[in-house]
Amino acid sequence: MSNSDKTRHVILDRALAHVVFDGWSWKALKAAAKDANIDPIMLKRAFPKGPRDLVYYFSESADKLMLEELGHLDIGSLPIRERVATAIKTRLQQNIIHKEALRKLLSYLALPRNFLLSASLTYRTVDSIWYFAGDNSTDFNFYTKRGLLAGVYTSTILYWLADQSEDCTNTWAFLDRRISEVLKIPSLTGVLKKQASSALSKFKRTRSRIIL
Repeated sequence: MSNSDKTRHVILDRALAHVVFDGWSWKALKAAAKDANIDPIMLKRAFPKGPRDLVYYFSESADKLMLEELGHLDIGSLPIRERVATAIKTRLQQNIIHKEALRKLLSYLALPRNFLLSASLTYRTVDSIWYFAGDNSTDFNFYTKRGLLAGVYTSTILYWLADQSEDCTNTWAFLDRRISEVLKIPSLTGVLKKQASSALSKFKRTRSRIIL
């Protein structure tokens, strides 16, 4: 880890306690730097864009931590749905002590000016999850899968933030339902394609008889 990465890591670690009260803001950043005895110049170098860079670094670090832990698991025999569920559970469980900070983060990302940042961070996370799950698609399914998983991931986070059940059992049940719903979509799409193809073939045969 480089010196700049160490500085960012220390500031982020201190900032997570402050964003709970001050949001993802310059105020929280400055308070974190003060706690870590880091001068304002070093703070500016570490996070030139302030809270925006802090949010990006937090998400990036969380993705790396998730993949690191998942890398120790034996997933060879697990079906895709369980791999995806395991990845999302791991991501949330790793951040359970930062639940309030994540609640503030969602409020920050919900601001119109942060739409592209939010989309970018979500895409990177779901892409990391699909990478872990072993997705090798290169066609249009590549984007479809990530779009569908983004919906599952974000809705599960929202449910998790409000969940008061023991060991988040309600959240994991919700996650399983959402994954099941999403997995039905490709099957439904396949059926519709077959029906459309069949209808088109019948139309061509009928049209051919009419012409003859």
